[in-house]
Amino acid sequence: MTLDRFVLLMGLLLLTGTTAQAASFNAPGNDTLQGALTRAAPDANPKVIELAVRAAQCRMAQGYDTTKRLAIIDYSLPSTAQRLWIFDLQQRTLLFHELVAHGRNSGENMAKQFSNRNQSMASSLGLYSTRSTYIGHNGYSLRMEGLEPGFNDNALDRALVIHGAPYVDQNLARTQGRIGRSLGCPAVRPAIAHQVIDALKEGQLLFSYYPEPSWLGKSAFVNCARDTVASTAGSNTSRN
Repeated sequence: MTLDRFVLLMGLLLLTGTTAQAASFNAPGNDTLQGALTRAAPDANPKVIELAVRAAQCRMAQGYDTTKRLAIIDYSLPSTAQRLWIFDLQQRTLLFHELVAHGRNSGENMAKQFSNRNQSMASSLGLYSTRSTYIGHNGYSLRMEGLEPGFNDNALDRALVIHGAPYVDQNLARTQGRIGRSLGCPAVRPAIAHQVIDALKEGQLLFSYYPEPSWLGKSAFVNCARDTVASTAGSNTSRN
């Protein structure tokens, strides 16, 4: 085989592989992204995964970079349950399944109240895009931008960030019936905080869910029209 022919063959193989990857990312039927994530996290609520995927794809339809990672928090579950899932959207795999805290004014073991107000010390609902990391009072932390006006768009002003906290602890959950609570941040175990933050930093998405009627009815991402939802291999145009 000549060198020119070898180079041509390798180019065709790479092109075929790229095309196949894009096709599998958007494959129909049982191979949809939603279906793949549901299979990867069988203990998650499939309806919550459906809403999270719809929200993420709606965000991509607006012309932002394709998201590689998606975190889902289901605040309808108790704090003693592992209610945080983090997915690799390209590989369609589950990276983390963890405990996560809610704000102290959102409730005890069950989160029931949510707020977008400064000083509310409550969690906020909706879709977030992550920003940069920094070292703060709680160590290595990750800033989040709330994307939903009226529901979480004060996140930066409120300094709602992902960070590690010693009160996110399964032993504590057993002794007091709940894990500790934050000032509204989705805090995680210190042992995995750095890994979680590195997986989610710089433009990934986090979807914070609770069956709250006002948010479910008004969220532009939850109610994104299906014909405007981007494919998960969508535009490479960045506006971040």
